Amino acid sequence: MDGGRRRRAYIGSFTSAGGPGVVVAAVDEASGALTVLSSADDVPDPSYLALAPGGDILYTVSETAEGAVAAYRVTGARPELTGPPVAVHGAGPTHLSLVAGHVLTANYGSGSVTAVPLRADGTLADSASGLLRHTGSGPDEQRQEGPHAHHVQPDPSGRWAVSVDLGTDHVLVCELDAGVPVLHRATPLRPGSGPRHLAFHPNGSYAYVVHELAPVVTVCRWDAGGGELTPLGETPVLPGTPDGDAYPSGIVVSPDGRFVWTATRGQDTLSVLTVDGGGEELMPAGTVPCGGHWPRALTASGGFLYVANERSGNVSWFALDPDTGMPRPEGSVEVPAASCVILG
Repeated sequence: MDGGRRRRAYIGSFTSAGGPGVVVAAVDEASGALTVLSSADDVPDPSYLALAPGGDILYTVSETAEGAVAAYRVTGARPELTGPPVAVHGAGPTHLSLVAGHVLTANYGSGSVTAVPLRADGTLADSASGLLRHTGSGPDEQRQEGPHAHHVQPDPSGRWAVSVDLGTDHVLVCELDAGVPVLHRATPLRPGSGPRHLAFHPNGSYAYVVHELAPVVTVCRWDAGGGELTPLGETPVLPGTPDGDAYPSGIVVSPDGRFVWTATRGQDTLSVLTVDGGGEELMPAGTVPCGGHWPRALTASGGFLYVANERSGNVSWFALDPDTGMPRPEGSVEVPAASCVILG
């Protein structure tokens, strides 16, 4: 990141629902406040974003039936495409991350993970190098009729890629072989729970899986040497039995490993979990309103928590109490159909 430029946030949105596409915002590091600077709508439904390590290139999925990934250069006044979007040969990609010189996408509609190589300058190759198809189903006939890959990311060692499948109630561990994702191990979680996203503890020994079809987080032990995920137990993210819809979405672990935050759509809440036992135990600490409606994704940075609220069309931010981890609402900025927020 250029030291002479203010810190930036990048917000994804659903253009099919009136969103502006990829949004760039300035970040006030003292107050956490976001100020929208520019946007680009070249790519339809850029619902999830990832930033290159140098901060100069932003990658986005195109969550459409055809499915694609695109790269923007974000060093200027507005995002500029580095080339045409690249097909991922999977429907409805909902998540992406950088793994071993590739962009990996989790394709929800088709239940697969795609790898697209990166050139030396960080731009995308002309075509995908490989695809891993998930298989199976779950007991929820409406939501789990087949595989639905929802999340993919590298493990802390960088050796493995971990994908979370809502449709099959599994977390899959794979590695890249000449640019092709190859399945190493599949870990079953509770049937019907619908795992959605995963976050690792900073110590690299534990992972936390938030579920969409059940308001819980599964604590897992992670063995990077063997690429093995071992479920240890579940922790609820809501007090008591929810009244109405409750569909957890994102999960974030604090940089110091003391807290975990989740968001739940329908309830429109943020939950705080404290971390004990070096990462092995989570304890519910409380909930607060999310500052909008239908919180789809969240991220923590610089002592603040940022939440993309899809149906209210805004990104809200919260100051985080360093002792308790509780978020305190500080402000909000309008972004129609907001789906993701990350900070550079």
